Amino acid sequence: MKTIAIIPARGGSKRLPGKNIKLLGGIPLLAHSILYAQQHKFIDAVYVSTDDEAIKKVALQYGAFVIDRPQLLSGDFEPTVSALKHVLESIDAKIENVILLQATNPLRPDNLLHDAFAFFQEKQVDSLFTVSRNSHKLGKIMNDRFIPYNYEVGQRSQDLESLYYENGLLYITKASVILQNEIITKDAFPLEVNHPFAAVDIDTQEDFDYAEYLVKKFQV
Repeated sequence: MKTIAIIPARGGSKRLPGKNIKLLGGIPLLAHSILYAQQHKFIDAVYVSTDDEAIKKVALQYGAFVIDRPQLLSGDFEPTVSALKHVLESIDAKIENVILLQATNPLRPDNLLHDAFAFFQEKQVDSLFTVSRNSHKLGKIMNDRFIPYNYEVGQRSQDLESLYYENGLLYITKASVILQNEIITKDAFPLEVNHPFAAVDIDTQEDFDYAEYLVKKFQV
């Protein structure tokens, strides 16, 4: 195998219990990322890393391979890279590229992964991740005063300095990089995605409700 997709999906969500198997648009949240990965022929296999039996059952039902994640790597503060590295160390295959799809970012433009993988190969970088432009007037509060960060008072919004945020839609990384405990390298290519789906990152019921609205709007 050359390129695999990995979807980390822990159980035990505190803010939205059972979120990874909660039905979104009639199918489990996790299944959206599995089905999305399966649409792309350059992905040789889809793996779900989980510590939860209910999540495991759903992953197998939708055709993914499952890697049982040990409790040691399933804590609230455990970095995502440890789950990816555990998958690579658990399978008997030489992997070149890893595509990370987060279950909590279930909605992605149809052509995004195809285009992202093409950029990844064209740019010959060790990693790629998606970003979106931030259009807010940002600042810091210091000593009860608001200090503008990316603008001057009175400046028009359309004239703001361009700032971007990591939206979590997808990541592509060389397997060798992950084995060195990294996902985003210094030469990572930031692929700009400005789409309503980029604003979805499900941690709360409100996040889930917004995702449901988009599913209906775009008929995902």
